[in-house]
Amino acid sequence: MSLESRIMELESRLAFQDDTIQALSDELVEQNRRIERMQLQLAALARRQEELNGLAGIAEDEAPPPHY
Repeated sequence: MSLESRIMELESRLAFQDDTIQALSDELVEQNRRIERMQLQLAALARRQEELNGLAGIAEDEAPPPHY
């Protein structure tokens, strides 16, 4: 294998690896956006649950009634 063909092969592999790294980086950024969006949604749901618990008069510290 000549030096020129070896260099071309290495350049080809490098280009492929660069594309793969960029694709993985883009996917990682998108996953972080999704996680942040889900965390905001979860926080909003938790706040809403607390509001509904307050409206219904449910106290978290209340013990359940005894069973007979």
